[in-house]
Amino acid sequence: MEFSIDERTELLKKELVDFMYSHVYPNEQAFADELKTMENPYAWSESKILNELRAEARSRGLWNLFLPGEGGAGLTNVQYAALSEITGRARTLAPAALNCAAPDTGNMELLAEFGTEEQKEKWLKPLLNGEIRSAFAMTEPKVASSDATNIETSIVRDGDEYVINGTKWFITGAMNPNAEIFIVMGKTDPTAERHKQQSQILVPRNTPGVTVKRGMTIFGYEDHYNGGHAELEFKDVRVPVSNIIGAEGEGFAIAQARLGPGRIHHCMRAIGMAERAISMMCERADARTPFGKPLSDQGVVRTWIAESRVKIEQLRLMVLKTAWLMDTVGNKAAHTEIQAIKIATPAAVEWILDKAIQVHGAAGLSQDFFLASSFAYARTIRFADGPDEVHKNSMARNELKRQRARREARAAAAAAKA
Repeated sequence: MEFSIDERTELLKKELVDFMYSHVYPNEQAFADELKTMENPYAWSESKILNELRAEARSRGLWNLFLPGEGGAGLTNVQYAALSEITGRARTLAPAALNCAAPDTGNMELLAEFGTEEQKEKWLKPLLNGEIRSAFAMTEPKVASSDATNIETSIVRDGDEYVINGTKWFITGAMNPNAEIFIVMGKTDPTAERHKQQSQILVPRNTPGVTVKRGMTIFGYEDHYNGGHAELEFKDVRVPVSNIIGAEGEGFAIAQARLGPGRIHHCMRAIGMAERAISMMCERADARTPFGKPLSDQGVVRTWIAESRVKIEQLRLMVLKTAWLMDTVGNKAAHTEIQAIKIATPAAVEWILDKAIQVHGAAGLSQDFFLASSFAYARTIRFADGPDEVHKNSMARNELKRQRARREARAAAAAAKA
């Protein structure tokens, strides 16, 4: 396995770190304050500060770093991991400034891999240019969405059109009025084999019958930075047959292809978030002196700091191994490792943030620090792209199968010798 940083990535990393310190960190609070003054705070892509940062990022070659193919930076997953981690230190601003924010990244990858030339020209191109935003509408309120085959939204063909009916919720980015295109997952054939019932289709935001019903909060946070999370209603929505992505019945497979890179991107950024948390924890521990000595002299605080460092190093190695496998053998072959990091990273980062909050005292719970909203985010990604329990069940099933095969192979070998 090769994890060393090559010359190009080293140069990009140096450029990105400079960009973070010269432009991103100084503007984090100003960006948050600007959103509060806007008529629609979810319209973050209309922010003057963000657009200035985007222009600067593009001029530095820090644009679409996530995308390996046409329109992107041409980086491998291992290369991007080093850069994505840095953006995670300022998750509310840096990813968006580089046009590397979810859910647009996953949607761009999906369109790049599965979209027609017409779909790419109409939707992928403006997304790559940062001209519009997007959303991925899969999760539903009335079914167990941990099993995506449960979705009930219907996509029914009627001549040269598809008619869509259903409700979605926690649809990231959809509160942003600049999210001009929704990728909607629904059922085109409920009688087909379980994983062949679903399809994905492009639905422009302004299509009659599309209603953004309300914003959804996460532990009370509205997450303006990603365009919020919305509940959407589709009532007799009609779009052309040409809006289908891939073919009917391919929706589940396309979703799985989209979610793999999305899961590792979440983990990359979360490690950066944890690095910032441990830095803040150490600074606070040195600065506070209860009961006559610095917090940093307290054994329990030192234990938290040491365990945080161990967890971060473990996570980083796991993520790099997964990225290397995705680069060398493909996303499908790296499925188990993707599941492993998706289980391990959010939980460990949540633990680190919890200890950083504890060291900060009541201030750690407030809006004055990066920690409370980050804790809410870390807890959220234990659900995003599949809950922990689904990944654990799948991993255990595969491990049991692998171990059975090993036992059977040993038994067969022993029988052959007898």
